Amino acid sequence: MLISDAVPGALQALTRDGWFLFLTRFMRLFAYGLLSVVLVFYLIALGLSESQAGILLTLTLVGDTVVSLFLTTRADRIGRRRMLIAGAVLMTAAGLAFAFTRNFVVLLIAGTIGVISPSGNEVGPFLAIEQAALSHVVPQRTRTEVFAWYTLAGSLATAIGALVGGTLAQTLQTVPMTPVASYRVIVVLYAAMGVVLALFFSRLSSAAEVSLPLGSTSRGTIGGFWGVPRSRAVVIKLSSLFALDSFAGGFVVQSLAAYWFYLRFGVSPGTLGVIFFWANIFAGISALLASRLASRWGLINTMVATHLPSNILLILVPLMPNLRLAVLVLLVRFSISQMDVPTRQSFTMAVVPQEERSAAAGITGVARTMGAAISPMFVGFMFARPSWINVPFFLAGTLKIVYDLLLYKQFIAIQPPDEQ
Repeated sequence: MLISDAVPGALQALTRDGWFLFLTRFMRLFAYGLLSVVLVFYLIALGLSESQAGILLTLTLVGDTVVSLFLTTRADRIGRRRMLIAGAVLMTAAGLAFAFTRNFVVLLIAGTIGVISPSGNEVGPFLAIEQAALSHVVPQRTRTEVFAWYTLAGSLATAIGALVGGTLAQTLQTVPMTPVASYRVIVVLYAAMGVVLALFFSRLSSAAEVSLPLGSTSRGTIGGFWGVPRSRAVVIKLSSLFALDSFAGGFVVQSLAAYWFYLRFGVSPGTLGVIFFWANIFAGISALLASRLASRWGLINTMVATHLPSNILLILVPLMPNLRLAVLVLLVRFSISQMDVPTRQSFTMAVVPQEERSAAAGITGVARTMGAAISPMFVGFMFARPSWINVPFFLAGTLKIVYDLLLYKQFIAIQPPDEQ
């Protein structure tokens, strides 16, 4: 009874599969956060230049895009559980390859084919398929709130992973252990988490799958080929806008932002772990507030009204004269930065039929990954020039503001069924 009372109302109705999806989200984002703080440090320690590291991160995200598009657009037909297991296997394979080679070509191949997160955020097919499965097992009226808690679980996991990754690397270097060896331990842990994820995904039941109505997918059309025959137009619009937002965010992905703090202020991996621990904690808490605001303002209004000020703060980060103020502005920015995430996910799930949700989430997710894949390559070249290291923040904030204005213009007139 006490346990039941402690569980938020929107989560009390979660099925066994729902709780499994929350657990896999937590484990996966922990692994992503673990790796993100040290990934660029590790690549540089292997002997790669900043430019090579940027190119590698870009191609890693491009590869994740192709993998995600293939798996998510087929998940509702072939089986969500099977596609999730396949993604976990690719995550393990990429981690092992990164851990045991320093050959740039092999790293490119492993990063392109496998699943590696340079940002600490979602990559691969997982998020899209889990969103569709969650929407399938929760009531429509609680969907946004469940997504808010789902986002919080991921932010907490990323925060803890970033803290553990930075602290563990610094601790191992006092053993003594060489920097590259300490970072390699973390990469191996990342690969091990992929194995654990595969085991948990194998425990999902058939209740997380969707039964496709007869004739629901037309393979003779472009929309049918990609699994969105009925919602093709709205998915294309959302994908274009989400790609712009992610292209902007790609300039300041967590691993690059962490390296920026090192270049600008000489911050150690241990301190970076603490900074991004709190950044992700604040981001997760902000997601909970989103569901309450959305119930009053609507999903689109909430997305835009909370995202705009966070982007202004992003521009201000490199303008701060010292580390203390830069971290303060960054944390304030993170405290409102994730309010658009559960609202964006809920809006996407609400405006497409349930039998197209995995595909729609996959396509929009792939668009986000594609956008984010391009930017790190430019950041690598900027970081190689001391006078340009602040430019990524300015580009990211400005382009994100453009995204907010376009999103409002395109979708303010479209109301999800639960807002009508």
